[in-house]
Amino acid sequence: MTTSIKKAPDTTSRTRRMPGWVKALIAVALVLVVLFAGLSLSVWTGLRDLFGVETKDRSGPALLKSIQDLSRYDAASGNFQVVVDLEKDAKYLPSAIRGTRTLYVGAGTVDSYVDMGKLGDGDVKVDKDRTTATIRLPHAVLGKPALDPDRSYTVSKSRGLLNRLGDLFSDNPNSEQAVQKLAVKHISEAAKDSELTKRAEKNTTSMLDGLLGSLGFKEITVTYGTA
Repeated sequence: MTTSIKKAPDTTSRTRRMPGWVKALIAVALVLVVLFAGLSLSVWTGLRDLFGVETKDRSGPALLKSIQDLSRYDAASGNFQVVVDLEKDAKYLPSAIRGTRTLYVGAGTVDSYVDMGKLGDGDVKVDKDRTTATIRLPHAVLGKPALDPDRSYTVSKSRGLLNRLGDLFSDNPNSEQAVQKLAVKHISEAAKDSELTKRAEKNTTSMLDGLLGSLGFKEITVTYGTA
Protein backbone atom coordinates (compact mmCIF):
# COMPACT_ATOMS: atom_id res chain seq x y z
CA MET A 1 0.00 0.00 0.00
CA THR A 2 1.45 3.24 -1.07
CA THR A 3 0.77 6.47 0.64
CA SER A 4 0.97 9.70 -1.23
CA ILE A 5 1.93 12.83 0.64
CA LYS A 6 0.78 16.09 -0.82
CA LYS A 7 2.90 19.11 -0.23
CA ALA A 8 1.16 22.02 1.35
CA PRO A 9 1.07 25.15 -0.83
CA ASP A 10 3.84 27.67 -0.14
CA THR A 11 1.84 30.45 1.40
CA THR A 12 4.98 32.27 2.56
CA SER A 13 6.06 33.23 -0.96
CA ARG A 14 2.54 34.34 -1.80
CA THR A 15 2.21 36.56 1.24
CA ARG A 16 5.60 38.15 0.63
CA ARG A 17 4.93 38.80 -3.01
CA MET A 18 4.26 42.56 -3.48
CA PRO A 19 1.34 43.57 -5.65
CA GLY A 20 2.15 45.39 -8.85
CA TRP A 21 0.23 48.55 -7.95
CA VAL A 22 2.28 48.90 -4.78
CA LYS A 23 5.51 48.67 -6.76
CA ALA A 24 4.26 51.27 -9.18
CA LEU A 25 3.32 53.59 -6.33
CA ILE A 26 6.77 53.24 -4.73
CA ALA A 27 8.47 53.91 -8.06
CA VAL A 28 6.44 57.07 -8.57
CA ALA A 29 7.30 58.20 -5.04
CA LEU A 30 11.00 57.65 -5.64
CA VAL A 31 10.86 59.61 -8.87
CA LEU A 32 9.14 62.47 -7.09
CA VAL A 33 11.77 62.46 -4.33
CA VAL A 34 14.59 62.59 -6.85
CA LEU A 35 12.94 65.40 -8.77
CA PHE A 36 12.27 67.37 -5.61
CA ALA A 37 15.85 66.93 -4.41
CA GLY A 38 17.23 68.08 -7.75
CA LEU A 39 14.97 71.09 -8.11
CA SER A 40 14.74 72.15 -4.46
CA LEU A 41 17.49 74.76 -4.67
CA SER A 42 16.19 76.55 -7.72
CA VAL A 43 12.52 76.14 -6.81
CA TRP A 44 13.11 77.37 -3.24
CA THR A 45 14.77 80.52 -4.53
CA GLY A 46 11.82 81.19 -6.80
CA LEU A 47 9.30 80.56 -4.04
CA ARG A 48 11.19 82.81 -1.66
CA ASP A 49 11.11 85.59 -4.23
CA LEU A 50 7.44 84.91 -4.90
CA PHE A 51 6.34 85.08 -1.26
CA GLY A 52 9.07 87.41 -0.03
CA VAL A 53 8.55 90.86 1.40
CA GLU A 54 8.40 93.61 -1.19
CA THR A 55 9.53 97.07 -0.10
CA LYS A 56 7.79 100.08 -1.62
CA ASP A 57 8.66 103.68 -0.92
CA ARG A 58 5.40 105.62 -0.82
CA SER A 59 6.88 108.72 0.80
CA GLY A 60 5.75 112.09 -0.42
CA PRO A 61 8.08 114.76 -1.77
CA ALA A 62 10.28 116.64 0.67
CA LEU A 63 8.93 120.10 1.48
CA LEU A 64 11.16 123.12 1.92
CA LYS A 65 10.22 124.61 5.30
CA SER A 66 12.69 127.49 5.52
CA ILE A 67 15.93 128.93 4.17
CA GLN A 68 18.59 130.39 6.41
CA ASP A 69 21.50 132.46 5.16
CA LEU A 70 24.83 131.32 6.55
CA SER A 71 27.77 133.60 7.14
CA ARG A 72 30.09 131.13 8.75
CA TYR A 73 33.28 129.62 7.44
CA ASP A 74 33.57 125.89 8.07
CA ALA A 75 37.27 125.60 8.69
CA ALA A 76 37.73 122.09 10.13
CA SER A 77 35.87 118.82 10.55
CA GLY A 78 36.63 115.96 12.92
CA ASN A 79 35.65 112.30 12.53
CA PHE A 80 34.84 110.46 15.74
CA GLN A 81 33.85 106.95 16.74
CA VAL A 82 32.56 105.69 20.08
CA VAL A 83 31.46 102.30 21.40
CA VAL A 84 28.30 102.68 23.49
CA ASP A 85 27.52 99.95 26.04
CA LEU A 86 24.08 100.77 27.43
CA GLU A 87 22.50 98.50 30.05
CA LYS A 88 19.09 98.96 31.64
CA ASP A 89 18.06 96.72 34.53
CA ALA A 90 14.96 96.56 36.70
CA LYS A 91 15.00 96.52 40.48
CA TYR A 92 14.49 93.15 42.14
CA LEU A 93 14.37 91.33 38.81
CA PRO A 94 17.20 89.53 37.03
CA SER A 95 18.24 90.79 33.63
CA ALA A 96 17.02 87.55 32.04
CA ILE A 97 13.47 88.52 33.08
CA ARG A 98 13.53 92.25 32.55
CA GLY A 99 16.43 94.27 31.21
CA THR A 100 18.27 95.25 28.07
CA ARG A 101 21.88 95.65 27.07
CA THR A 102 22.93 97.15 23.75
CA LEU A 103 26.41 97.37 22.28
CA TYR A 104 26.46 100.07 19.63
CA VAL A 105 29.19 101.63 17.50
CA GLY A 106 28.48 105.26 16.73
CA ALA A 107 30.46 107.17 14.11
CA GLY A 108 29.95 110.81 13.25
CA THR A 109 31.49 114.15 12.41
CA VAL A 110 31.73 117.50 14.16
CA ASP A 111 32.47 120.70 12.26
CA SER A 112 34.25 123.73 13.66
CA TYR A 113 33.51 127.12 12.13
CA VAL A 114 34.06 130.86 12.48
CA ASP A 115 30.94 133.01 12.33
CA MET A 116 31.76 135.89 10.01
CA GLY A 117 28.35 137.39 10.59
CA LYS A 118 29.39 138.58 14.03
CA LEU A 119 31.99 141.03 12.69
CA GLY A 120 31.46 144.55 13.97
CA ASP A 121 32.32 147.92 12.47
CA GLY A 122 35.72 148.11 14.13
CA ASP A 123 36.72 144.49 13.59
CA VAL A 124 38.20 145.09 10.14
CA LYS A 125 40.77 147.85 9.67
CA VAL A 126 42.54 148.70 6.43
CA ASP A 127 45.16 151.45 5.96
CA LYS A 128 44.91 154.12 3.31
CA ASP A 129 47.32 152.40 0.97
CA ARG A 130 45.36 149.16 1.21
CA THR A 131 48.49 147.21 2.00
CA THR A 132 47.87 146.48 5.66
CA ALA A 133 44.79 144.79 7.09
CA THR A 134 43.87 143.90 10.66
CA ILE A 135 40.92 141.59 11.25
CA ARG A 136 39.47 140.55 14.59
CA LEU A 137 37.21 137.46 14.44
CA PRO A 138 35.16 135.62 17.05
CA HIS A 139 36.64 132.40 18.32
CA ALA A 140 35.83 129.26 16.39
CA VAL A 141 33.00 127.17 17.80
CA LEU A 142 31.82 123.60 17.36
CA GLY A 143 28.79 122.61 15.38
CA LYS A 144 26.31 119.92 16.33
CA PRO A 145 27.53 116.33 15.95
CA ALA A 146 26.16 114.54 12.92
CA LEU A 147 25.81 110.77 13.34
CA ASP A 148 26.62 108.83 10.17
CA PRO A 149 24.07 106.00 9.70
CA ASP A 150 26.25 104.26 7.13
CA ARG A 151 29.11 103.86 9.62
CA SER A 152 27.05 103.33 12.78
CA TYR A 153 25.67 99.91 13.68
CA THR A 154 24.47 97.70 16.53
CA VAL A 155 26.96 95.01 17.51
CA SER A 156 24.68 93.08 19.85
CA LYS A 157 21.44 93.51 21.76
CA SER A 158 20.17 91.29 24.56
CA ARG A 159 16.69 91.58 26.06
CA GLY A 160 14.89 90.00 28.96
CA LEU A 161 11.77 87.88 28.61
CA LEU A 162 9.38 90.70 29.52
CA ASN A 163 11.13 93.05 27.13
CA ARG A 164 10.75 90.58 24.30
CA LEU A 165 7.05 90.22 25.02
CA GLY A 166 6.68 93.98 25.13
CA ASP A 167 8.40 94.35 21.77
CA LEU A 168 5.68 92.22 20.20
CA PHE A 169 3.16 94.99 20.88
CA SER A 170 5.49 97.92 20.32
CA ASP A 171 5.25 100.16 17.25
CA ASN A 172 9.04 100.42 17.08
CA PRO A 173 10.54 97.37 18.82
CA ASN A 174 14.05 97.87 17.41
CA SER A 175 14.37 101.55 18.32
CA GLU A 176 17.95 102.61 18.91
CA GLN A 177 17.19 106.19 19.85
CA ALA A 178 18.68 105.89 23.34
CA VAL A 179 22.07 104.60 22.20
CA GLN A 180 22.16 107.06 19.32
CA LYS A 181 21.62 110.00 21.68
CA LEU A 182 24.30 108.65 23.97
CA ALA A 183 26.69 108.27 21.04
CA VAL A 184 26.06 111.89 20.00
CA LYS A 185 26.71 113.02 23.58
CA HIS A 186 30.05 111.19 23.79
CA ILE A 187 31.12 112.46 20.36
CA SER A 188 30.30 116.01 21.39
CA GLU A 189 32.37 115.65 24.56
CA ALA A 190 35.28 114.21 22.60
CA ALA A 191 35.13 117.15 20.17
CA LYS A 192 35.33 119.62 23.07
CA ASP A 193 38.42 117.89 24.41
CA SER A 194 40.10 117.91 21.00
CA GLU A 195 41.94 120.79 19.32
CA LEU A 196 39.36 121.10 16.59
CA THR A 197 38.60 124.79 17.27
CA LYS A 198 42.31 125.65 17.24
CA ARG A 199 42.67 123.93 13.90
CA ALA A 200 39.65 125.85 12.59
CA GLU A 201 41.17 129.21 13.60
CA LYS A 202 44.49 128.27 12.03
CA ASN A 203 42.79 127.29 8.78
CA THR A 204 40.72 130.48 8.78
CA THR A 205 43.85 132.57 9.19
CA SER A 206 45.49 130.76 6.29
CA MET A 207 42.42 131.31 4.13
CA LEU A 208 42.34 135.06 4.85
CA ASP A 209 46.08 135.40 4.28
CA GLY A 210 45.74 133.82 0.86
CA LEU A 211 42.61 135.78 -0.05
CA LEU A 212 43.87 139.22 1.03
CA GLY A 213 47.35 138.50 -0.30
CA SER A 214 45.89 137.93 -3.76
CA LEU A 215 44.22 141.36 -3.47
CA GLY A 216 47.55 143.09 -2.91
CA PHE A 217 47.77 143.31 0.88
CA LYS A 218 51.28 142.92 2.25
CA GLU A 219 50.70 142.82 5.99
CA ILE A 220 47.73 140.82 7.30
CA THR A 221 46.98 140.37 10.99
CA VAL A 222 44.16 138.08 12.14
CA THR A 223 43.21 137.85 15.81
CA TYR A 224 40.40 136.05 17.62
CA GLY A 225 38.26 137.13 20.53
CA THR A 226 36.31 140.18 21.61
CA ALA A 227 37.79 143.66 21.88
